[in-house]
Amino acid sequence: MPLLTVRQAAARLGVGYSTLKHWIYEGRVRTRVTGGGHHRIADTEVDRLLAPARTAPAAEHGRSGIIVAISGRNQLRGYVDEVRVEGLLAQVRLRIGDQTLTAVITRDAVDELKLRRGDEALAIVKSTEVMIAREADEPGARGSSRAAPLHATARRRRAR
Repeated sequence: MPLLTVRQAAARLGVGYSTLKHWIYEGRVRTRVTGGGHHRIADTEVDRLLAPARTAPAAEHGRSGIIVAISGRNQLRGYVDEVRVEGLLAQVRLRIGDQTLTAVITRDAVDELKLRRGDEALAIVKSTEVMIAREADEPGARGSSRAAPLHATARRRRAR
């Protein structure tokens, strides 16, 4: 079973080195300690952390959340990468595997949830719009590898 350094495991998980070390010290991540005192993480442990949420009871994982069930199926489990609070709103960036999801929520919600960097969190997506995008096959090819919201495109046209 291959063992990864903390830095290698952090890169695979899409989190910072210090965040992963914090999780190790909290006991969230199982490691093996080398003779020199360095932590090594098994591939299976990284896979466990990347796995989608299990249906096990919250108490088994040491959680005591109030949510019992939710009808939404678009649930993404990740870790808080950044919380930026300004005025009444806050920007929360979640790291979900090797992807990042950014949400704007109220400052009160951040305070109530006690969101801090490194915390585990669940993004529940409820959308009335779907955007479609295609990646360009070659540089300069017709189309774009990024999709912009309609309102941003309209704003750019007015500015010209």
